[in-house]
Amino acid sequence: MRRVLICGLSGVAAFLLLSTVALAGRLNLADYPLRVHVFEHNAHSHYWHQSLDVVDGEGRANLYENGVPRGVDFSYRCGERLRNSVGYETYPARWKKGGKELEILMPEFGKPGAFNSCDLNVEMKDSAYRKHGGALEEVPVAEFQKWMEKHDYDPEHGKNEPVATPAPAAGTGASAAQ
Repeated sequence: MRRVLICGLSGVAAFLLLSTVALAGRLNLADYPLRVHVFEHNAHSHYWHQSLDVVDGEGRANLYENGVPRGVDFSYRCGERLRNSVGYETYPARWKKGGKELEILMPEFGKPGAFNSCDLNVEMKDSAYRKHGGALEEVPVAEFQKWMEKHDYDPEHGKNEPVATPAPAAGTGASAAQ
């Protein structure tokens, strides 16, 4: 009996150790070098026994990869609710299937450093999205990259907020030259 108990306890300990290592390794932020900015999405929540089971829907986002912003249209099916990005906030991401499926990390409320993952099936655009006057519009990638450079915005490298460009000083410009 004692031998069975010891074997049982060591089996449980091994399982707990391996599952902790697997979970820690699976959601390591260093493994998610890309960034995704979700502009808009719709959602349909599915419940099982009065508990949220899965949420699915579709939306639009920008993917930042190797300094290049690209618009993506996506569909998703997640165990948690997806949220639009606030301001210039982005989600860490990585490719699961190159050019077709991204995995993003969504922070868990009230649990610093804890994340849930969600898979996005994506259709890549040859343009980028931006909000202008409250409306979502598509712009050429080169135009959006110029804006990123001008405002020192690069979410892949920790530059998560654009820097305002200073206004020209009084007495400069074309009118002062005349």
